[in-house]
Amino acid sequence: MNLPAQVVIDASVAIKWVIKEPGNAEAVLLLDHQLMAPDLFCVECANILWKKVARGELSPDEAEVAARALENVEIEFIAMRSYLAAATALAIQLGHPAYDCVYLAVAITMQVPFVTADQRFVQKVRQVSSSLRERVVALAEVNR
Repeated sequence: MNLPAQVVIDASVAIKWVIKEPGNAEAVLLLDHQLMAPDLFCVECANILWKKVARGELSPDEAEVAARALENVEIEFIAMRSYLAAATALAIQLGHPAYDCVYLAVAITMQVPFVTADQRFVQKVRQVSSSLRERVVALAEVNR
């Protein structure tokens, strides 16, 4: 899928820039785009790195290097506060956690695609809402 210049991404995409896992190639392609994310993104990236250390998948030093690399990626951060009501409504509509729905709310407002590696979320949106189906893009659908 060809994407417009601007896209909203979540932490599931960004983590693939610094940790070798499936989807790395597609995630790297997004670095050529103007990236946006709610400021929740920073905390979610830190949490993913913490979990990987807790599971023994990364050393503390590797997690710190990955976090510093993510700090240097050019991303426009959007304050979440004005998306609280929209994220709540989406979470209720989709039956899905609100923290993921904040990303979708930003994408809807900005009228850009939301790219995520969270296939469960993509499937949920596509099953529940035909009007949102085109707004969410699975990372695996990004053209190589």
